[in-house]
Amino acid sequence: MSNIKNIALAPSGRQKIEWVTKNMPILAQIEGEFAKTRPLDGIRIALSIHLEAKTARLAYALRAAGAEVSVTGCNVLSTQDDVAAALAADGFSVNGFHGASDEEYMQHLINTLEIKPHIIIDDGGDLLDIVSGARPDLGEFLWGGCEETTTGIARIRARERAGELKFPMIAVNDADCKHLFDNRYGTGQSTWDGINRTTNLIVAGKTVVVAGYGWCGKGIAMRAKGFGANVVVTEIDAVKALEAHMDGFAVAPMAVAAAVGDVFVTATGCENVIRREHFKIMKNGAVLCNAGHFDVEVSKADLESLSVDITSARNNITGYKMPDGRELYLLAEGRLVNLAAGDGHPAEIMDMSFAIQALSVVFLAQNHEGMKPKLYNVPREIDDYVARLKLAATGLSIDTLTAEQERYLSGE
Repeated sequence: MSNIKNIALAPSGRQKIEWVTKNMPILAQIEGEFAKTRPLDGIRIALSIHLEAKTARLAYALRAAGAEVSVTGCNVLSTQDDVAAALAADGFSVNGFHGASDEEYMQHLINTLEIKPHIIIDDGGDLLDIVSGARPDLGEFLWGGCEETTTGIARIRARERAGELKFPMIAVNDADCKHLFDNRYGTGQSTWDGINRTTNLIVAGKTVVVAGYGWCGKGIAMRAKGFGANVVVTEIDAVKALEAHMDGFAVAPMAVAAAVGDVFVTATGCENVIRREHFKIMKNGAVLCNAGHFDVEVSKADLESLSVDITSARNNITGYKMPDGRELYLLAEGRLVNLAAGDGHPAEIMDMSFAIQALSVVFLAQNHEGMKPKLYNVPREIDDYVARLKLAATGLSIDTLTAEQERYLSGE
């Protein structure tokens, strides 16, 4: 059963899926292999990732491998109703629609888990949270799962430290072919795509404040610099702050950066990164947005309590008028700006990420009996395999060691 907005939107969704299919050759190759070997025959998979065209391609690849796949989104503003309709029309169980309430979103997650999956694919940790807490019955047959995001990995590590992780989970986010490309180049490009298409304002000459200099922050800062912005990085990690400095960016505390920034982008995975004391000193017209998983990095509660008037300035832009007349603008309700106000990462980037995801699911299916309830890295062989497929798809080749070089490096 599916719970979507409108099945009549399916043709538009199919068009989007067909477009990304042409630009995701690695997943297409893996899907072809899956169709022959059927490594997931009879296995039930619950999938909660941003519900758009690239995610649909992953769902098709898993079904080609023999799996029964139940699909939902992981953010109420990133679900694309036409893609959801296309999947539902093609026989998938799909639960989710754009703009769902928090209660509806939770019900969509629960409905997705009602197949009682063997494997979950999570983006932020919501499925794992449900089967580990309120509805353990839905995890009755669960072997384990894969996690797509930095935020989700942090939640899993917290469970592991507390001795509360009940299933093996694979840290897909930490694979080289995921975070080095998806987080840096994918987030870097798609965040600015979301900002630019939403605001229709120039970036060149503005001061952009990037909160957090992890892989996502690196990509966001790099692209802002490319647009001609003056970039200020805020950090709590001394090593990352030093790295930002040596990469050519200004580094300052948010208490200082708040007074000079024109555009603010958070990418930390933490809450209340930009809050009351920062809003009080910001320029009139400052634009605020978030590229972290949850909508907690820019404090909406503080914005609301400080403001004397709240208006819809433009689609996906909320204006908050301060008592002194300044107006601050929040994009996409503080949710992931690249997906809530854009189409997410480029197809070629998600081709690598979802290839890692699909192969990790197969690894878990084949090895779960010997795995403990802890967080595992993606096997190095999977990372290397995907990298080589990507090189081949790009028309590139690399050197190989000679026998003499191998002996030299091994110390013989």
